[in-house]
Amino acid sequence: MEIAVVGGGLMGHGIALVLALAGHGVRITDTRAEIRAAVPGLMASALATLREAGAAPEGWDGDRLARAVRIEAGLPAVVEGAALVIEAITENPEAKRGLFAHLDRLCPPETIFASNTSYLDVFPLIPEGRQARALVMHWYTPPYIIDLVDVVPGPGTDPAVIAAMADLVTGLGQTPVVLKRFVPGYIANRIQQAISAEVFHLLDEGYATPREIDEAIIHGLSLRIPILGHLAKADFTGLELTQRALANRTYAPPPPRERSETLDALCAGGRTGVMAGAGYFDWGGRDPAELFRERDRKLLALKKAMAGIGRMEGT
Repeated sequence: MEIAVVGGGLMGHGIALVLALAGHGVRITDTRAEIRAAVPGLMASALATLREAGAAPEGWDGDRLARAVRIEAGLPAVVEGAALVIEAITENPEAKRGLFAHLDRLCPPETIFASNTSYLDVFPLIPEGRQARALVMHWYTPPYIIDLVDVVPGPGTDPAVIAAMADLVTGLGQTPVVLKRFVPGYIANRIQQAISAEVFHLLDEGYATPREIDEAIIHGLSLRIPILGHLAKADFTGLELTQRALANRTYAPPPPRERSETLDALCAGGRTGVMAGAGYFDWGGRDPAELFRERDRKLLALKKAMAGIGRMEGT
């Protein structure tokens, strides 16, 4: 399939890499010249990491990748002949509305429009005549390692389009989760947001440090989740205990908040994460690219181990 990716930043170049490695014809664009210039190097670096881990398809190297993914400066060239257009631009409603209006003028009626949005309800931003062939296809970072893809219909999406795009994701070697209808954040992000709300509460109220919270997550939650998920874990614990916990109100969630004092202080001090050299943790002045490669290598090693271990599955 010929696929166009619009937006080459954090997610777009990774999505393009996944598609190319699965044999699709891929072209990508971005309104920023510096991002277009960076895309080949970003994809080549990610592919090199996959090759080191033995996770790249046979026969792929930087030269082949450069031939497989075409980088275009303008929207008309990138969407010409594409059966699927994946939107991966900034999470700004008006920017997305403008892009979909432009795509509507450029693309034939049979083109499928997919958005990689994390939280926005994009369907009101897409022209009415495109609704039957519009959906969300949401990857997680880094998309060339994390296999989950949310496949989400709008109110007017043709079920055959959803089925075809779920099959496409499966053909990438990834796992589609098809939702019945749109909900902001889908499943994984909504659970992650609930965790974040509790984490901000614990930090801001002085119950625990960032290190202690991450230790609890890594050594408590994370060891079981890859094998059991959450609901299968409840089966192993016993559902009566879950009933009693609910009845006894052993947990009261923190009230919704729009800000975190701890987070605000970090951002005000320029500690905005790995790209700035520090966030909740100090990353020792290391090159962010080196840190991302180390993260990717560890994720790939874990993914390989998990494939060998398998998971507990009921029916």
